[in-house]
Amino acid sequence: MRLLFIVPAAALLGAVTGCRPGATPGAGGGGPPGGFAVQVVAVEAKRQPVTETIPLVGSIAPNEMIEVKAETDGIVREIAFDEGRRVEKGALLVALDETKLEADLREAQANAQLSQATFARTEQLFRDRLISQQEHDQAAATFAMTKAMLERRERDLRDARVVAPFAGLTGARQISPGQVISRSTTLTWLVDLDTVKVEVNVPERVLNQLRVGQAVEFKVAAFPGETFRGEVYFISPQLDEGTRTALVKARIPNPDHKLRGGMFANLDLALQLRDQALVIPEPAIINNGDATMVFAVTGTNTAAMRPVKIGLRLAGQAEVLEGLGAGEKVVVEGTQKLFPGAAVKLAGPEAAAAYVN
Repeated sequence: MRLLFIVPAAALLGAVTGCRPGATPGAGGGGPPGGFAVQVVAVEAKRQPVTETIPLVGSIAPNEMIEVKAETDGIVREIAFDEGRRVEKGALLVALDETKLEADLREAQANAQLSQATFARTEQLFRDRLISQQEHDQAAATFAMTKAMLERRERDLRDARVVAPFAGLTGARQISPGQVISRSTTLTWLVDLDTVKVEVNVPERVLNQLRVGQAVEFKVAAFPGETFRGEVYFISPQLDEGTRTALVKARIPNPDHKLRGGMFANLDLALQLRDQALVIPEPAIINNGDATMVFAVTGTNTAAMRPVKIGLRLAGQAEVLEGLGAGEKVVVEGTQKLFPGAAVKLAGPEAAAAYVN
């Protein structure tokens, strides 16, 4: 009878020992119990175009801008423009009093007619050998001088009318009718804003990646929600010795005249475009000292730690240069619970959608 009770007691003792807290069924160590999978969110590494950009701050300048001045002294007779309004090329801006200039022109015309007649008689006398070569040359020179003076007076009369050299917007008026002005007097400004330029100083280290015709994008504080686009048309052949930068200019269409000269431009200058770059979400990257790694999900739904080489850092994404292939899945949530070889259970596609652009 005692032997019959010993066997069940031993079996019971083994069962209690097997359920002791801290005991691990199956393999020993610190992993999860056999058959337990860590739920993670994983996203496929995909190939897509990426562009390397460099952030810069530039300044906007009008396509053309001049300080309007008269080419002659005089009295302002008429102001033919309205401040801030568009004028076409050749439109009258300011007219000066022409009374004195017209009198000077009539005098020049009379002198020119007289010298022309004198020269004609001298020509005939010279052919008849009645005057010397010197007298003939003197009459010819006098005729040429009076003709030049006539052209000068005609030009002075034209200069009394200040016209727009190109189409654009007028600035503030700086004169009044009846005012006596000189050649140095500023009348107004004329600005062409149909196209504007962005001028930016680019560091020497990226100059070899710049090309005329490259696209640029930038924003301005006045329109924070809007992106403006243009293209590079000028790269300075000379660097600034103090800053080691080169002046680069881009041209931007501005039909609505939103952009004005003097605005700051927060510019993203595109340097390189790779059409087939391998990209993963940035949360998948694990930095361990100098090493950069990711957890990839194998075909048997286990975690494999992969060392990777990262290229460009984009908004929420990173380019992978080495260590992964297109289509492989990387863990973006749940990496804290993983170890190499751990079984994983993938969350649904709606969880991964937040990491896919």
